Amino acid sequence: MSKSFEEQIEQLEQIVEELEKGELSLEDSVSKFEEGIKISKECNKTLEEAEKKITILVKQGEEVVEEEFEA
Repeated sequence: MSKSFEEQIEQLEQIVEELEKGELSLEDSVSKFEEGIKISKECNKTLEEAEKKITILVKQGEEVVEEEFEA
């Protein structure tokens, strides 16, 4: 089961805090950074999909009709 957007943001914040402390080894820092980039990309994809959906809804004017879109 994949994590929710909110859970991913929370995990990303934890990674940032760990990196900012500066207590990790170089190897661990790089690993955490890679993990953070992966989560960031997943969050960005979720946001882009939400933006597309909102755009479709707004373009419908007063009559709100949800349409499928291709990602």
